[in-house]
Amino acid sequence: MLPTHKMRILVATRPVDFRKGHDGLAALVQSALKEDPFTGTVFVFRAKRADRLKILFWDGTGLVMAYKRLEETRFAWPTVRDGVMTLNRAQFEALFAGLDWRKVRALEARQPAAAE
Repeated sequence: MLPTHKMRILVATRPVDFRKGHDGLAALVQSALKEDPFTGTVFVFRAKRADRLKILFWDGTGLVMAYKRLEETRFAWPTVRDGVMTLNRAQFEALFAGLDWRKVRALEARQPAAAE
């Protein structure tokens, strides 16, 4: 269910009302984040309590929403401000696992010019 490495991953930095479902979060993406929720971009939302997150993305046939609550720790969230921030796949996986995503750096592999 996790996004592929080529997907765009955006984190809403302000906490949202976690009573919102698919449609409420999609409306928030359009109105507050000024993004299109139906492009395949993965949107990550935080609750006021730092131990919860919701993920929303369009998979081509419908909106997918996932909810995660950590039992013994809290997510490492970015500073609260207006707007969104981008994570790469490795940072997203660290965040989702409850690890400190700020310490993760993805390797940038360049395409070879020719086969060896």
